[in-house]
Amino acid sequence: MPTFFVAGDADLYRQVAMALGMNVPVEEIRVPGEAKNVFSRGLPVLPIALKNPSVPGSLSPANASAVLSSIDLASDLALGGEVSAIVTNPIHKRALYEAGFNLPGHTEYLAGRCGGATPVMMLSCPGLRVVPVTVHLSLGAAVAALSAEAIIEQGQILAQSLITDFGIDRPRIAVAALNPHAGEEGHLGREEIEIIAPAIKTLRTRVPKAEIRGPAPADTLFHATAREGYDAVLCMYHDQALIPLKTIDFDRGVNTTLGLPIVRTSPDHGTALDIAGRGQAHAGSLIEAIRAADHIARHRAST
Repeated sequence: MPTFFVAGDADLYRQVAMALGMNVPVEEIRVPGEAKNVFSRGLPVLPIALKNPSVPGSLSPANASAVLSSIDLASDLALGGEVSAIVTNPIHKRALYEAGFNLPGHTEYLAGRCGGATPVMMLSCPGLRVVPVTVHLSLGAAVAALSAEAIIEQGQILAQSLITDFGIDRPRIAVAALNPHAGEEGHLGREEIEIIAPAIKTLRTRVPKAEIRGPAPADTLFHATAREGYDAVLCMYHDQALIPLKTIDFDRGVNTTLGLPIVRTSPDHGTALDIAGRGQAHAGSLIEAIRAADHIARHRAST
């Protein structure tokens, strides 16, 4: 496991460790460089104090400022080169909204702090990487929002990231169709003809190093043999990407934000208030997110 530290309230982590019967020392550090001296014996924490005590399973809008401060600190350290990557834990958006936060989530907030970069959400688990072109929209709104320009932009960022962040010299990208049977030559929808195929044609020109195929029927894209033929899938909407990924490996999914000047990953799950403080949460996704961040950071450093 690569060396890491937590930006947060040290007392909170001590309380959690005690409540769960874990004999893990929690030590405050003053600067990131001190983490390596602590990591072998305990959890290093760069302190950000909570305004109110944390109660497992309960939301506290009063602590929203501490949540945002931890994200600000982590992104500033990454932008300044003091850390190689950041891993963001889940945030409960309602608590932030009640405190005046007005963005959809982490990703948009980080993009703003990184100078307005275009963020692309890639979800991955062992054996599969997926990027949804449209994300948190209703299905009807996602179809209406789908455009060749969005497919091209996200496809370019995905291809470049596969080269730079994952060391794949000639990335293979499958582009999913929107409609059943890829539209049946227009009989089941014309998005493949009018939007997706033209976008693929442009992508092949703009990213000559990448092998891009499609539009491919989504119902044949995700079985084991099909997954051997590509490095990532560009999907048209949220569930088209997330259902196969979470079916294949629900406990080890990782969310990686492509297109930022910093490396950012996160677990592919939410805050799970219903089991908070009970010791029932599965740590697999967080562990994989930490490993993925280290993997990407090392590739970026070597190119």
